[in-house]
Amino acid sequence: MANIKSAIKRIRTNKRNQIRNKQFKSVIRTNIKKFLTCESENKQITLRKALSCLDKAVNKGILKKNTASRKKSLLVKNYNKDMLNLS
Repeated sequence: MANIKSAIKRIRTNKRNQIRNKQFKSVIRTNIKKFLTCESENKQITLRKALSCLDKAVNKGILKKNTASRKKSLLVKNYNKDMLNLS
């Protein structure tokens, strides 16, 4: 256990941030899974929601920019592949 006051405060801050990051990452994974499993008529709406969630994670510092970009690219590729199969 830390003895210095600033170290004690830092431990509390890290724990709070860890909980917040864990919750937000769970929301991201949920939105991605919803997009991958949804029907074709709702695909565009769920794609927007998933992309928005990834952008918010980057702004809050939860995900790195390139990680979010990679995930967004995979989602859009999946969306485009499904749209080609429909037509």
